Amino acid sequence: MPHSQTPCGARRLILGWSLLRACDVCGSQAVDDAQVTWLTAASPSFISASETLWEIAKAEVEKRGINGSEGDGAEIAEKSVFFIGSKNGGKTTIILRCLDRDEPPKPTLALEYTYGRRAKGHNTPKDIAHFWELGGGTSLLDLISIPITSDTLRTFSLVLVLDLSKPNDLWPTMENLLQATKSHVDKVIMKLGKTNAKAVSEMRQKIWNNMQKDHPDRELIDPFPVPLVIIGSKYDVFQDFESEKRKVICKTLRFVAHYYGASLMFTSKSEALLLKIRGVINQLAFGIDKSKSICVDQNKPLFITAGLDSFGQIGSPPVPENDIGKLHAHSPMELWKKVYEKLFPPKSINMLKDIKDPARDPQYAESEVDEMRIQKDQELEQYKRSSSKSWKQIELDS
Repeated sequence: MPHSQTPCGARRLILGWSLLRACDVCGSQAVDDAQVTWLTAASPSFISASETLWEIAKAEVEKRGINGSEGDGAEIAEKSVFFIGSKNGGKTTIILRCLDRDEPPKPTLALEYTYGRRAKGHNTPKDIAHFWELGGGTSLLDLISIPITSDTLRTFSLVLVLDLSKPNDLWPTMENLLQATKSHVDKVIMKLGKTNAKAVSEMRQKIWNNMQKDHPDRELIDPFPVPLVIIGSKYDVFQDFESEKRKVICKTLRFVAHYYGASLMFTSKSEALLLKIRGVINQLAFGIDKSKSICVDQNKPLFITAGLDSFGQIGSPPVPENDIGKLHAHSPMELWKKVYEKLFPPKSINMLKDIKDPARDPQYAESEVDEMRIQKDQELEQYKRSSSKSWKQIELDS
């Protein structure tokens, strides 16, 4: 019926349901459109005249949100996937491809968040995946702690994207990011263990499940505390490297991935490679079946699922035998690092030199805010000048 002829109670109920839908978005709960139809047609007699729209909406959300269900007993699964890695390495491109978003990637500012949803089947609630992305390469390590909490840790996965076209930056980027992330994850695990030791035990068991019990390297690896996927990006550039350089990079990344119980794969702008990466990310985000395919040929894009490689297949570090004794290392990881950095010495760079002031970035322009910022900057400069004159006057008087 026309809005003017809608009974007052029904209009109030329709408005209340609009508010309820807003609550649902904040609460990460799916909404059944059939319930909207039922509510708009329902009798207004059950609404108390003393209740506000917000109280009605809040009460309904809390009622339907018990045990995370939607009324049919089906639970909504939520997982978090955290993308870290090389600056301008292609993290945003991978995320957009996984979410089927046809839009040009923009430079990531600090820490960014988005989400995706996927239904398990017909008439079932959609699972939710939270995607976090750390920008700036290794310059913003302090932000790693934000998405990793006691609440998210049990369903948390890490994706490390490394730019294969910049081999000299590869090891320091990988080392700094993994060390910083592992350090924080260990702290959260310790905190969680004090209140929920069972959850911590289940997490560790889940990590070890990727490795077969009879695997020859089971006693030699140290799995990362959360599921880890290492992606080598810009393979189209990497494939033109000299054979020896490709061999060192491939074997080194295979060793690191296997040691941490991680999956390893290379990608580029190729649609076929991006589809394979999308399948891997969907497995982390929505728990779909894991791929069992494997490719260890250094002349092709690597694709190795966690637990399917071995130190025997990887071989020893690619260095002449008479030179190995000259490399003093306290662990296999340190030995591989020395061998890698002998061919690809890390460049000494200021990690913060490329960080731009986001307040001056055109894509975040807001005229009123920017005008006030200019005004305040001018006032600050004027204050500095007047303060400087005052101090000089004091010095002269003394």
